[in-house]
Amino acid sequence: MTKTEKRLTFFNRGDIGGLTYILANNIVNYIIIIATLSGVLGWPDEIVYGRVIPGMSMGLLASGLYYAYIAYKLSKKEGRTDVTALPSGVSTPAMFVVLYGVIMPLHYSLNDPEIAWSAAVAACFIGGMIEFVGGFIGPWLKKRIPRAALLGTVAGIGFIWMATQGVFDLFSDPIVGLPVLLVGMVGVFGGYLFPKKIPPFAVAIVGGIIYALLIGRTHVDFSGIGFYVPNPVNAIEALINGFAVVLPYLTIIIPIEIYNFIETMDNVEAANAAGDNYSVREAQFADGICTMISALFGGVVPNTVWLGHAGLKKSGANIGFSWVGGILLALAGIFGLFTFFSALIPPAIAAITYLWCSIIMLSQSFAVCDKKHYAGIGIAMVPPIADFLFTQVTGAVGLSNIWTETLPSGVVGYGTEVTQRLGASGVMWNGVPEVKSGAIIIGIILGTLTVFIIDRRLDKVGITALAGAALSLFGFIHSASLGLFPKSPFMIGYLTMAVIAFILHSGRNKWFDAPDDFDYV
Repeated sequence: MTKTEKRLTFFNRGDIGGLTYILANNIVNYIIIIATLSGVLGWPDEIVYGRVIPGMSMGLLASGLYYAYIAYKLSKKEGRTDVTALPSGVSTPAMFVVLYGVIMPLHYSLNDPEIAWSAAVAACFIGGMIEFVGGFIGPWLKKRIPRAALLGTVAGIGFIWMATQGVFDLFSDPIVGLPVLLVGMVGVFGGYLFPKKIPPFAVAIVGGIIYALLIGRTHVDFSGIGFYVPNPVNAIEALINGFAVVLPYLTIIIPIEIYNFIETMDNVEAANAAGDNYSVREAQFADGICTMISALFGGVVPNTVWLGHAGLKKSGANIGFSWVGGILLALAGIFGLFTFFSALIPPAIAAITYLWCSIIMLSQSFAVCDKKHYAGIGIAMVPPIADFLFTQVTGAVGLSNIWTETLPSGVVGYGTEVTQRLGASGVMWNGVPEVKSGAIIIGIILGTLTVFIIDRRLDKVGITALAGAALSLFGFIHSASLGLFPKSPFMIGYLTMAVIAFILHSGRNKWFDAPDDFDYV
């Protein structure tokens, strides 16, 4: 028996934190889906609990088992016992776009939950196909996009969405949140251990649930338990019927799935930076297949590799959280346990996992990149903030469904009057809708431009700007939908940038140069 075979375990203490991360985040996503489909749209329980939730759970089961398997293979191949499986689950950004950009319009236009569900299943399957295709071009992109640009976008998403949510949730219930924060952080950032090498983070999670139960912050609820068997026969029939209905929504589906396979590429790159050398292509294939499996059982939201691998690795997680999480989520979907999990796990427990993983991701981005490329990381982090601001502002002022419109530039935003009112109120709004559309791709473009400038490759700056122009022309960025936008101001701007870059590059070592010892810091 080799050292690897002797020491590698299928579940260890470090997997407890990873399991909480996987369960808590997926449970939150499931609850949002249930609340939207049942509470807002009024879909019957037979569709929501009998088809959608079990179907999605089959996709998560497949991804949890597969990512544990490839982690085990990597451990055997490299002779290491510190391999961490890729975290995976429901794609949260895609979930919101599918719910509010596809399912909700379909529901109100058709006024038939059965047909709307069929179309949503077809949309999910098409999305899986697009994710799968991403496996062919993902490795090519990975070789040409600087690491700082990829990791910067990951860090930006993690920081603005996960870290802020984590801190806010912790302070929304300080009696539970602050003690849990302290116990967890002394292990994560201080390296302390309890006797028998028990990590404080695991104590914070398990102890936090017990503590919350004792003081009445959470409770046990078995009211939603039932038996909901996934039925692929119904789902496949719905899939076939739904294709024709969903075709007009491809302009929404295609960009979000392109985002999905780029998100997978980003997150696998983050895992590679943390020391686990997974194949981007294999992960993108897996995401696509698992999403299609979900659709074939009735699911409506795609799967993806998640943020947070570096944090899980730091805590000592291996493969247990992945396969156990997949099985538990499958059982929860089949037996209707999501109300139970929701009632049992306090928000502060999920919050500490958000905070821990996001800060590790941010730190890792700077640790594994060349110091001179730090500016690229920082600039790549900014566009996800626009997505966050857009969501918060439109939600807070209650204007998202009333006043938003497609502007002449192709951007979804407010008209002149509302925009002026927001500006007069001190709201930072100018440019937010423009950057929100395709934020992750815009972040990669900006980070890549910055790295190439630092590396004195203005020819590559020009090529990157041309890529931005092409993406703008077809509506992949800065636009509400796909299409042809030959008068797009963004395309014109990127083209102008490309021309300038090529002109300046032609003057290198002649009339345009920089000192070798220049340092922008």
